[in-house]
Amino acid sequence: MTDRSANYEQGSLSLTATVAMGTGVMIGAGIFALTGQVAELAGGLFPLAFIIAAMVSGFSAYSYIKVASAYPSAGGIAMILHKAYGDSTITGAASLLMALSMVINESLVARTFGAYTLRLFPGDAADAWVPVLAVGLIVLAFVVNVAGNKVIGTVSNISAAIKIGGLLVFAAIAVAASGVDLQIQPWPPAGDPTTSTFVGAIALAILAFKGFTTITNSGDEVIEPEKNIGRAIVISLAICLVVYMAVCFAVASSLTLGELIEARDYSLAEAARPAIGGYGTTFTVVIAMIATASGLVASVFAVSRMLAMLTDMKLIPHSHFGMPGDIQKHTLVYTVVIAAVLAALFDLSRIASMGAIFYLVMDMAIHWGVFRHLRDDVGASAPVLVTAIALDALALVAFVFVKGGSDPLIVGVSLGGIATVFAFERFFLRRVRDKGADDRGDTHTHGMDHDA
Repeated sequence: MTDRSANYEQGSLSLTATVAMGTGVMIGAGIFALTGQVAELAGGLFPLAFIIAAMVSGFSAYSYIKVASAYPSAGGIAMILHKAYGDSTITGAASLLMALSMVINESLVARTFGAYTLRLFPGDAADAWVPVLAVGLIVLAFVVNVAGNKVIGTVSNISAAIKIGGLLVFAAIAVAASGVDLQIQPWPPAGDPTTSTFVGAIALAILAFKGFTTITNSGDEVIEPEKNIGRAIVISLAICLVVYMAVCFAVASSLTLGELIEARDYSLAEAARPAIGGYGTTFTVVIAMIATASGLVASVFAVSRMLAMLTDMKLIPHSHFGMPGDIQKHTLVYTVVIAAVLAALFDLSRIASMGAIFYLVMDMAIHWGVFRHLRDDVGASAPVLVTAIALDALALVAFVFVKGGSDPLIVGVSLGGIATVFAFERFFLRRVRDKGADDRGDTHTHGMDHDA
């Protein structure tokens, strides 16, 4: 009989591979996809928005590091929620929101890949090719993930070195060519951002750092997880902040704010053009393709394992649909199918907005659960946890307020999606409990009949 349970490869990821996986997701989703989106809201303060987002992410990481180090497990975020809330609707719904926010992030990365790839072709390529290229990359990520952890680790290590080095080279050449005089004025800030739009920009910039949760989801697949999960998260956040700041400075020295916003879907490629010319644009596009492709591979790896754990915990339904293999392979298929549909239907701005709202709601649930139920067990500081909740709440409220004015549809879809997830989990878990009670009742009845 085929073993269809989740099959985790304990101790299969080194510290280096784990850091590479975390930075792969962050850089793939962050600086390429979000620089222009954040600048549109924050104006000349967009580098500061990334800095504050890194600080908020640092507070967020505290809960994950404390609990994941004490209780390492593949699918770690679901485990944290389960430790805090038990077999409850909150556990299932918040875990599913995290998984969905990561799938949304995958579609964001995939569309970024398409937007940058089209810069290689002269003239205005049809926008229809962006979703086609995005779906093609998602299929490629599926193939790589089927190959297993060792292939993923090798791909992550090589691509992390290429893209981090490539981005730093891009930044150095752009600054050398354009000089240190900034085209985008930081103070008084270009674009005259308001307080609410700036805080909303921070919420969006948090997406550039949320890839650290990929490390948590890998859990005991990491070698010595009690030590290396925390180390990998801190190292990944630090590396990404340094790279982001270098790139922000290079972009601000090459483009005006209007040019940056106009090219927001492929801002780095556009920034390379005045600084380095056509060869520079090609170089930047290639780095973007590597970054987005490797980021997608790493994210699909983490989400499929998280969904497999949720299935094992009986927090979400599962159907094989006649597919061979274990649950991990099935959840891998579900992950890429959902990501492909989102990439085909929504543009970058709306995908990023949905991802930010889903993630911040889930993140607050994590911190509240640790604060209420786990802080004594894991030795977490109450003031740090309360600060993390307050920062998330402020960012979420500001972002919903700003987006509600400019794009109420996506806010409605996002909030409706969250409500649907909670309602679905409540219905599903009630059904599971009722079935369990019926099974126990049948067993008891059969036992009495046998005794008779």
